Amino acid sequence: MNVLIDNSDLFLTGFKNTGILFVISAFFALILGTIVAGMRVSPAPAMRAAGTLYVNAVRNTPLTLILAFFALGYPKLGLPSIDFMTAAIVGLSLYTATYVCEAIRSGINTVSVGQSEAARAIGLPFMQTLTLIVLPQAFRSVVPPLFSVFIALLKNTTVAAGFSVFESGAIRAYLSERGEPLLPGLLWVALIFVVMVLGVLTPLQSYLEKKWRVAR
Repeated sequence: MNVLIDNSDLFLTGFKNTGILFVISAFFALILGTIVAGMRVSPAPAMRAAGTLYVNAVRNTPLTLILAFFALGYPKLGLPSIDFMTAAIVGLSLYTATYVCEAIRSGINTVSVGQSEAARAIGLPFMQTLTLIVLPQAFRSVVPPLFSVFIALLKNTTVAAGFSVFESGAIRAYLSERGEPLLPGLLWVALIFVVMVLGVLTPLQSYLEKKWRVAR
């Protein structure tokens, strides 16, 4: 407990930045993943090909390599400069969006084809069929896999510590500089992660599952 109390400034700042990384990255990953999922079920071959290429290319690239590109390679492209925090958010969002896309696409596949055919029969174009009929039902069936993706994102935020982002994954290094014992510090970091998952994400998942439960 002394390690936690004596270094409360490190833990507060580290987990505050972890929370920022997680919330903003999850938001953009959900939006981008939904768009790419729509592209992957589009009737246009070019859209399907672009969505498939993005998912396969990014999902099979190590997250560390993606973050290294935005932290070290991006500044050399002559584009507007971004700080390490923003670079980490961009990298985490792009990487997590591929998993969100596949979770939502699996939900789209659970929606009866007959509903899409009925929508087309009354003259609805693809976008309206997707956004008004298919996606609302798809989201109801993919809450558990989506939250598995977001829990993985929460843990993946620690990779950003390797690229000058002071978040929970960097607490160990700062404890070492202060001469504090590392094992108790790491155990506190692990315990706080467990509390964030079991105390925040899991109840939210249960709430959404009950709210959007489909009577069968």
